[in-house]
Amino acid sequence: MPKPKSTSKKVLRLGLPKGSLQEPTLELFKRAGFTVVLSSRSYRPSVDDDELEIRVLRAQEIGRYVDHGFLDCGITGQDWIAENEADVEVLADLRYSKATSKPTRWVLVVPENSKIKTVKDLQGKRIATEAVGLTTRYLAKNKVKAEVEFSWGATEVKVPELVDAIVDITETGSSLRANNLRIVDTLMESYPQFVASKSAAADAWKRQKMENLVLLLKAALAARHKVGLKMNVPEKQLQRVIDCLPSQRSPTVSSLANQEWVAVETVIDEAVVREIIPKLKSFGAEGIVEYPLNKVVL
Repeated sequence: MPKPKSTSKKVLRLGLPKGSLQEPTLELFKRAGFTVVLSSRSYRPSVDDDELEIRVLRAQEIGRYVDHGFLDCGITGQDWIAENEADVEVLADLRYSKATSKPTRWVLVVPENSKIKTVKDLQGKRIATEAVGLTTRYLAKNKVKAEVEFSWGATEVKVPELVDAIVDITETGSSLRANNLRIVDTLMESYPQFVASKSAAADAWKRQKMENLVLLLKAALAARHKVGLKMNVPEKQLQRVIDCLPSQRSPTVSSLANQEWVAVETVIDEAVVREIIPKLKSFGAEGIVEYPLNKVVL
C-alpha cells in the first residue's frame, strides 16, 4: 500500500474504530466539539475541522496502520496494540467502552462443565481466538503447549464441539453466562488508547494538534457523569450548603445585589443530585438549576 502523497496543507490523518466502538467514539467526538458524519457506504467520514482527515477502520488494523505511517494517529484498543506489537506512542488512555465505563477483558473461557480449571489444564488442548498473539504469549508465559487457531467470529459456539477452550473478549460477561460458559482466567484488560506514529509525534504541528484533540476528548470523558449546579443561597446558610456539596474543588461563590444572598455554582456527580437538591432546599437555597456538561477540563 503506497503512503499518502505529501501536501502543503496541514492535515492530521486520524483513524477511528468501526464496529462496537464506533458509536461511542463518534458520540465522544461530538461532546468534544467535533461533528463527524459517516455515510453507511464510506470509510471516509466528513468532519467540521479542515485540519482532520478521518478514516473509519477495524480497531484490529488501526495500530498497524499508525505504526507503518499510513495514519498519523488513531484510537484503538490497548489489546490490539499488544496483539499486533505495534510500535506507536501512546498519548492517552481513553476510559470508555461499548456499553459501560468498564474495561473490556480478554478471558480464557470453557464450558461450565469442563474439567479445565486452570491454564495448566490446557496442555495439549485446542483453543480458538481472534487474538492469536496474545494467547500464544500467554501460554508461553505459563509454559503450556497447546494448539491455538484463529477464529473468524462466533467464537463462543465452538466449544466444546470444535475446540476445548476459547479466548474471547467480554465487557460484562453476560453473553458468556448466557451460553453456559465459565471464565478460567483473564489475560488482559483493555481500554481504548489514542496512539500516534513516531514520525507524527516528532512533528511539532501534528503533535500540538493531537495534544489539543486529546485534551478535548479527555474533558468530554470527564464530563460524562457530571452536571453543573447553581443556586442562590442565604449568606447565613452558605457554610451549611458548602459542607453538603461533594464538589471537585471549592464551589464558586459570587455576591448578589441583595447582600443577604450569594450565588453558588459547582460541578457534582449526576448520581448524587437527587439526594443533594432536597438538602439544599431545606437550607433555604432558591433558583436551583441543574445543567448538563459537555466538557470538564481538569
